[in-house]
Amino acid sequence: MPFSAQTKESEIDGVNIQGKFLNLPVKKINENVTVITRAQIESAPAKSVEEVLAQYTGFDIRRRGSNGVQADISLRGSSFEQVLILVNGIRMSDSQTGHNSMSLPFDLASVERIEVIKGPSARSFGQNAYAGVINIITKPSEEESVVISGSGGDFGSYSLGLGANFGSKEVSNFIQLNTSASEGYRYNTDYKISNIYYQNETALQNGKLKFQAGIQEKKFGANGFYASPSATDQYEETQASIVSVGLNQNFSSFKLNSNIYWRRGQDMYEYIRNKPEIYRNMHIGNNIGFEANGTYHSDLGITGLGVELRKEFLASNNLGRRERFITQFFMEHHFSFLQNKLNISPGISWANYAEEGNFFYPGLDVGFDLTEHHKLYGNIAKVNRIPTFTDLYYVSKTETGNPNLKPEHALAAELGYRYQKNNFVGKISGFLRNSDNSIDWVKQNLNEIWRAENMGEVDTKGIEVELSQHFDSFVKSYSLGYTFLESKNSQPQNLMSRYVMENLKHQFVAKMENQFFKNFTSQLIYRYNERVTTGSYQTLDEKLSYDFRNLNLYILINNITNTDYTETFGIPMPKRWFHVGFTYNVGL
Repeated sequence: MPFSAQTKESEIDGVNIQGKFLNLPVKKINENVTVITRAQIESAPAKSVEEVLAQYTGFDIRRRGSNGVQADISLRGSSFEQVLILVNGIRMSDSQTGHNSMSLPFDLASVERIEVIKGPSARSFGQNAYAGVINIITKPSEEESVVISGSGGDFGSYSLGLGANFGSKEVSNFIQLNTSASEGYRYNTDYKISNIYYQNETALQNGKLKFQAGIQEKKFGANGFYASPSATDQYEETQASIVSVGLNQNFSSFKLNSNIYWRRGQDMYEYIRNKPEIYRNMHIGNNIGFEANGTYHSDLGITGLGVELRKEFLASNNLGRRERFITQFFMEHHFSFLQNKLNISPGISWANYAEEGNFFYPGLDVGFDLTEHHKLYGNIAKVNRIPTFTDLYYVSKTETGNPNLKPEHALAAELGYRYQKNNFVGKISGFLRNSDNSIDWVKQNLNEIWRAENMGEVDTKGIEVELSQHFDSFVKSYSLGYTFLESKNSQPQNLMSRYVMENLKHQFVAKMENQFFKNFTSQLIYRYNERVTTGSYQTLDEKLSYDFRNLNLYILINNITNTDYTETFGIPMPKRWFHVGFTYNVGL
């Protein structure tokens, strides 16, 4: 499985993946799963979740700024609208656009782990789970403590954070406050980000009651982010909030997981900063939903049934007032044969959209344990995605939506092999995705405006190879990952693509973690990315940490080699950036 090598084999085996129906050990999962643990996050030379993800092969993180300002998440050549983002299993989908799905109401230090399913997961999670699912998990602790953190760096950047765990074994609470800001690494790229987040877990008899609530506010200069590189004075303010209540209850051979949630997003955009009279957009979106998932254990295996009801609202001076109601039913069964060596999981979901109609998402996962250390797995699934309100209705001087867009759909498959023994993990897989009516923003030349279109058939295929190993020595761990990706439009129209045909063709990631003088650790990460349109670049990032009792001090250097590169829209990314910081844990 694709884990960084600093997680030992026994720790990997102990991780259970929080699926919609089944919580299974990693070794029993028949999909391509990546688990990024808290220890891996803490040692990574990164300041945000998206920067952590960029250090794993298969991810194409297209950032428009630094330190979590804004980023689009792509998996294996997908668009950002085709990746579902969850927080503790609750969807962060934005009614307006997927550009804001990574607006998380907590900082990186609050994340317990990140679980990623690479490949189609619509039969389990519905809309947006076209190319993959990312579940970002936080967790309150029964150990009472206060964590104080701070950092400072180049370009007037700083961050301050305060987190606390309190309560008891029966009732645990976590609260976190954080603010970060920078003067910007070039003209009009300053930012300020503020978060407040609270989470509670209350133990019940044979169950658990869960609650979370949080809000994030961002204010940032958006030099060249959207309209064109020449639009240097753009400005944006966003808010994202989430509230959810969940119940997990066990009834002998039956388990019930249910959630009620509300996700709100607000986005204010000015074409010229502090001059709203020239051009200004305001979007306010609300998603309200309920889901219930049941799991039944019997002699025939494990059966999962689920339902989700969701209403999406959007009020916008540009997109108008829009609503969408979605009903989804899910069904899955997990068979085990040959003394649990052969595992087969067929499933299907049905989704009804009030205006667009009915959609079915069938899929099949198969895994076979050749021995304790060798595993073969494969899956195949059908996925669909409904156009967003931005795809359909957005109009500006440089873009225009298309109310006649059709839903896009695809047939995706993967075949893989995994070897795991004595702290060594090796994996290789081949995958493909044949899409029809693919949605993209395109134009024929630089003088035209971007327009949303169905591009016809896009065939994507690729391979991934990942190796990692852990040692109890000076070299604590290493990992290597490579992804090759090729996307072809079967009906090329000589159009410029904004998202779908802008994929990475070659991607290579190498990590090495060292430990020396007992309390010092360092992690060095090398990345090589080659995009089909803009060529290749290489980056090198380093984090040096010193631990003494409850105090952690670190130096983080991004882009050590001072590389000139861009990840999207020709926006220059920061040159070398130094950060120094600390974390202090106080027991109560």
